[in-house]
Amino acid sequence: MSRGFDARAAARALSLAQRVAVIGSPGAGKSTVARALTEALDIPVHHLDRLYWRPGWEPTPLEEWRQLQAALVAAPRWIIDGNYGKTLGLRLARAQVVLFLDLPSALCLVRVVLRGVAQFGQVRSDMGEGCKEQLDLGFLHYTARFRRDVRPDVLAMRAEAPPGLQHFP
Repeated sequence: MSRGFDARAAARALSLAQRVAVIGSPGAGKSTVARALTEALDIPVHHLDRLYWRPGWEPTPLEEWRQLQAALVAAPRWIIDGNYGKTLGLRLARAQVVLFLDLPSALCLVRVVLRGVAQFGQVRSDMGEGCKEQLDLGFLHYTARFRRDVRPDVLAMRAEAPPGLQHFP
């Protein structure tokens, strides 16, 4: 049986945290939550999509990506939003709090479609330069299957994180 979400414990942990990882499915609200936290806590925010994607949706090479994230997490204070499973362990090893926005796939899919339609052809503030919003079938498929295909790995990595890491929910 899973325990319910303890809002007071989450608020207490966040008020004391200096390093927060925000993870979850596309469309779960990671960037929105990260922006709200940076305003409330006055901690710098880093949107991984903004850092990973180069103009024209070109990905950052893996070794360069790992080095960039190693530098980010070495800082004393940060909020980082994004999944990127191959490097999630780097963030979990240094985070004090991880927020897993674990929403139903159907809701996330609807949000991704609505965002894609509303911002089609625009570059979002949390996205890499030159990466215009689009409706990509592969991305929609990934979003629809996130809970089935990706969530188990995220939960396993979170469970293996160092002692002392507080995670919500």
